Amino acid sequence: MSTEITPRWTEIEHLPEWDEEFYHVYTARKLGKWVMLKTLRPELKGEPEYERMIEQEFDVRYNLAHPNIVMVNDFEDVPGLGRCIIFDDVYGTSLRKLIVEGKVTPAHIEQLRRCLPAALEYIQTNHVVHHPLRPERIIFTENIGNLKLIDVGYEQRPALSRAAAGDDIRAYGAIVDEALDACPQADDSALRAVAERCRRTSGRGRIADAGALMAALSGDRRVNRLYAIIIAFLVVMVVVLAWLSSRPVTV
Repeated sequence: MSTEITPRWTEIEHLPEWDEEFYHVYTARKLGKWVMLKTLRPELKGEPEYERMIEQEFDVRYNLAHPNIVMVNDFEDVPGLGRCIIFDDVYGTSLRKLIVEGKVTPAHIEQLRRCLPAALEYIQTNHVVHHPLRPERIIFTENIGNLKLIDVGYEQRPALSRAAAGDDIRAYGAIVDEALDACPQADDSALRAVAERCRRTSGRGRIADAGALMAALSGDRRVNRLYAIIIAFLVVMVVVLAWLSSRPVTV
């Protein structure tokens, strides 16, 4: 009786549109399961500075666990590629591509409201230094459309500077504005107002970190619910008054 052995690595394919400053990114099957790989660009392999960099990034990313951050699960040698960070397959479409193609939907906007701030709060709470937040680093998965952040950390510090936290918030504001501009059907003045506060560099009302961003978004939701309750009440009152006025008057 013969037993067929599944090769460890198959269907390795380079994804140039996913490449980063120091890395090439690939998709592949590991023992039949789809994963993604990140490895140093060929010209940087063997350079001690960059070898330490990829090892440090793995150490930082491996300890992150959040539903809106791509999970890293291994660091090993892959035939033909060398040492690779291996992370969950997140094949999908970047927010940048959705913006360029005019395919941003209200569902995407809602995830930018709920999921992206939660991921930022997690990153800042864990004092993770990362590359600038950009639409290219926000992925919506292919089948379910879940928001996932990629390329989110290369160093963990005892504390995160106020400047670094502020950079995240200003980037969030810019991303939300750009996404709203690309989605006219999502006429969200409350979210637009929060984005404007995020983009301020100083002054009253400026949002300075992810905790304050979460609070601002939560406050806007409460206001929206209050408006909805008031409107519903007014509609009921109009209906009641119309019904009363239509009743025949008896003497």
